[in-house]
Amino acid sequence: MCDEASGLDPAAAAALEAHFLDPEAPFAARGCPAGELVPGRFRAKARSWRERHHPVSIEGRHRKGVTDRRLEFVPDRDGMAWLSAYVTAEVATAAWSRATAAARALQGPAESRTLTQLRADVAADWLIAGVAEGTPSPRAQVLVTVPVLSLLGTGEEPAMLDGYGPIPPSVARRLVGDGAGSFLRVLTDPRSGAPLEIGRTSYPVPKAMRQWLRLRDGRCPFPGCSNHSLDNEADHLLAWSEGGGTGVTNLGQPCRKHHRLKHGTAWTPVNATRDQPPGWISPAGRSYPSEYQDWEPPHWPELPTGADDLGLAGDDTEWEPQWEPPDWPDETAGAPGPGETGPPLPVDPFPDWALFIAA
Repeated sequence: MCDEASGLDPAAAAALEAHFLDPEAPFAARGCPAGELVPGRFRAKARSWRERHHPVSIEGRHRKGVTDRRLEFVPDRDGMAWLSAYVTAEVATAAWSRATAAARALQGPAESRTLTQLRADVAADWLIAGVAEGTPSPRAQVLVTVPVLSLLGTGEEPAMLDGYGPIPPSVARRLVGDGAGSFLRVLTDPRSGAPLEIGRTSYPVPKAMRQWLRLRDGRCPFPGCSNHSLDNEADHLLAWSEGGGTGVTNLGQPCRKHHRLKHGTAWTPVNATRDQPPGWISPAGRSYPSEYQDWEPPHWPELPTGADDLGLAGDDTEWEPQWEPPDWPDETAGAPGPGETGPPLPVDPFPDWALFIAA
């Protein structure tokens, strides 16, 4: 907490402390109190909160970071060395995801290297020889959740990059505009900020539902595990053969190690919901609650004079936009009566949106 509070003014540091330690604070951290989180998981949550609430704009801090980008070489012992790249989050996430997908494609009965070793070898092959012979070169798959006002350029809330955390809205707009060849349309609850549910059809977990699990969980849900969601496997909490359905509330996405742990020991995942990953019960019967993601409701921009026209409920109440049907064009004066056909709807500019997934 001291590390993440460094560089914050006293008010912002106090707000960070209250978020994690005071259950009465506005939008207090949900699930798994700070004292019950392993240090790595607490650091990730504290860093994410700091990024969203830092008094200096994330855009300004990001611009400074971009100017500091670099590649570093650090010799180590035993004939080894570290090669590190300090680059923007979307570049690092895409590179990591692509190397992981390529490493997984190389796994098989005849392959003795671990996923970690394969990932390092693939990255080295790409850097030294372009794309090494026999090494797959899949496209990176990255999920970005963007508040709609930030996407439209009228808000400055950070977007959320899967596997990383908050990124500047300008970066998210560029990812969508420059296009990532495809993306997943994600609707979020305007009150809590949590993404909304998608359906299910059969035993195999559809790709869209796997994407939903990545958004809901963000990582392996086992207590203390930080394995990124791209590395994880969709799994039925209650087995299909025992009556479990293929619905979001009966699915988790443990990493391979904890997937095997679930099937080979008495560790049991329980109580997943639409927007809450499963908790776990240990062989000794101890309950480990799920670690919620700290979704937050959107922040509406400053309202101009005459804001009542936007549908405000009043100065002392929380407001939300009120939708009203648009006026018909002049040439269609006179609304159609019951059973009559009204004027044609405008053509959908993006009719195939449902076919697109995150890229």
